[in-house]
Amino acid sequence: MIESLRNIFSIPDLRKRVIFTFLLLAVYRLGAFIPTPGVDPVAIAEFTNQAKGTILGFLNLFSGGALGRMTIFALGIMPYISASIILQLLTVVWPYLEKLSKEGELGRKKITQWTRYGTVVISIVQSLGISFFLEKTSAPGGLALVPHPGWGFRFMTVLTLTTGTAFVMWLGEQITERGVGNGISLIIFAGIVVGLPRGIINTFEDLRTGSMSIITALIFIVFAVLVVGAIVLMERAQRRIPVQYAKRVVGRKMYGGASTYLPLRLNTGGVIPVIFAASILSFPQTIGQMIDNPIIKSITRALQWGEPLYNLIYFASIIFFCYFYTSIIFNPQDTAENMQKYGGFIPGIRPGQRTADFIDMTLTRITLVGAIYLALVAILPEILIAGFKVATIPFIGGALDAFLPRWFTEGLGIKFYFGGTSLLIVVGVAMDTVQQIEAQMVMRHYDGFVKGRRVRGRRG
Repeated sequence: MIESLRNIFSIPDLRKRVIFTFLLLAVYRLGAFIPTPGVDPVAIAEFTNQAKGTILGFLNLFSGGALGRMTIFALGIMPYISASIILQLLTVVWPYLEKLSKEGELGRKKITQWTRYGTVVISIVQSLGISFFLEKTSAPGGLALVPHPGWGFRFMTVLTLTTGTAFVMWLGEQITERGVGNGISLIIFAGIVVGLPRGIINTFEDLRTGSMSIITALIFIVFAVLVVGAIVLMERAQRRIPVQYAKRVVGRKMYGGASTYLPLRLNTGGVIPVIFAASILSFPQTIGQMIDNPIIKSITRALQWGEPLYNLIYFASIIFFCYFYTSIIFNPQDTAENMQKYGGFIPGIRPGQRTADFIDMTLTRITLVGAIYLALVAILPEILIAGFKVATIPFIGGALDAFLPRWFTEGLGIKFYFGGTSLLIVVGVAMDTVQQIEAQMVMRHYDGFVKGRRVRGRRG
């Protein structure tokens, strides 16, 4: 590892890219502490502590705590992600966008421009909704979140938060273009891992005071290592379908005859299905705090974090969104048509519709494995922390609660900063960034073979 770091900083261009990436991430973290004009920071902090487990707490995680402090980067990069997902969904149902997505670099630039416009529109709507919400909400002690409400505050909030989101989007694009890794993913990564040092300090403090036993800490470390190892293994897993290209004669030359493979990732949808499922299940908690109705309150209690109904719906939603999102971003019919166009075929499978059906069947099977893996990784850390509360299950809840061990029903009480969703994002982004750095190093390594020479073309 030390040798790899030394190699990174020994290459001037790569060193500049890494330093540039760290500087822009530092600018993002600095903006996460500049408060929005017109809000009371003390009241905002008290309200944030009460809002854990709601949609606000979920979004606060991805903004690196900026939403909880109501800073200029409170919306973070989530409007950009929402706009990107919306355009991906529209690509399936709108033929113009589907055609545009196949036009190469020009089409990609056009879709990126529309994504930026959509980000600004979503930011305006969300920031206006936040301003109304802040004016009508008070902290637990009755302290107003906004001392001077009105259209002046609303306009300033919309202007500040929308500009902040546009600036964060620009930071992400600059990191992608001139830095290392995917800028948008690294911004989310930075917002999540910023609380890791505090979590480690709190863990050592619990060990020192006796709040956590050494056995519990060892179990936690072993579990964390196994989960991270499983994520790395599953994220790299592929189903490679062999593809053979037929030989063809063009003029006096013969082309084709090569053997390759079609890689199908086990987890094609990435972490997006988990984000979708967690976002949907966060809404009942938010609505339950706003509406004082006995039926709504009972539904909200049943869908609280750690309850059996919550875990069941969460598990099923992740599996559903895995299939839904995979069907959007991967089209077996287009893959089969492109393969047939260039003379490729899968051995034993006829080109055309049979190939598309075979790819679709294979993708459906491996997506089930990937969906179960995502659901387990997302839900197991929560069960380890809070337990699986079986007492509320009708008819058999009491018997199960008495039969099952306490560590299963009440959890280990570990104050672990990373949940399943954040752990998937952190490990996934770290792997992608390391792969891009390795690719940059390999590219410079090959440049060394022709150092001091100019590679000429046929007419050079």
